[in-house]
Amino acid sequence: MKNVSGATVLITGAAKGMGRLFAERAVEEGAGAVVLLDVDADALAETAAALSGRGSRVLSEDVDVRRLPAIRAAAKRIHAEVGPIDVLVNNAGVVRGNDYFWETSPADTKFTLEVNALAPMQMAHVFLPEMIAPGPDGEGRERRLVNIASAAGLTSNPRMAAYAASKWAVVGWSDSVRLELEQAGHHHVKVTTVCPYYVKTGMFDGARSAPLLPLLEPDDVVQQTWSAMLRGQAMLVLPRTVMISEVAKGVLPVGVRDFVADKVLGIYHTMDDFTGRGE
Repeated sequence: MKNVSGATVLITGAAKGMGRLFAERAVEEGAGAVVLLDVDADALAETAAALSGRGSRVLSEDVDVRRLPAIRAAAKRIHAEVGPIDVLVNNAGVVRGNDYFWETSPADTKFTLEVNALAPMQMAHVFLPEMIAPGPDGEGRERRLVNIASAAGLTSNPRMAAYAASKWAVVGWSDSVRLELEQAGHHHVKVTTVCPYYVKTGMFDGARSAPLLPLLEPDDVVQQTWSAMLRGQAMLVLPRTVMISEVAKGVLPVGVRDFVADKVLGIYHTMDDFTGRGE
């Protein structure tokens, strides 16, 4: 896929942060339609208004992506307006607290898993069948599924157990779907799993950088994600130094790896001062 010119792009969590940046990128690239999903109705309306009149058709849907019936109802309206989705960006995500797991609320755990892990799966359940289906000419149109996971989906870290669990789920699910599409012969639909370190959108306010692990700029993450999506790249890990931990898992004993991450690099303390957006 060279670009999204003329394509229909759907983004969850589109009202602000990286979601809004993805939407702006789609409009700049001449997408035929940009569909914005978010549960924050006011911010959603503001983003939709800002993007309208710039060439792309902009649709917005106030949807709680935890609710499958709500997604299905929105999908019917979207299909009636713009037809099948060409690019689906599962961007919506949340993170709660910096407490130890046993100190956290079960309600927060459920909420985190529903938004971060269940919602992308539900979105794919609803939209992926039409993305897979061939066009009138019998050929499959190039389409893309982008799932925003996290470096926390690759590496364990204290004070974010539920968040890490949700992102580990996304990584495993997303890359498995990639393999399933290939195995089933649907080569026109490519899946990109994105695993960034902490991104400076406000969601991770208070979280610290660590040696070789700088806090990431949202514009840069969106730019690299967009390029990877167009190429059909299977996995994007930002920064690449996150992969050192993956190598360490297979080389170092657990005790040694924990000592280095905790006492030498301080990675296990990057969430100690986390505050988030203060929602």
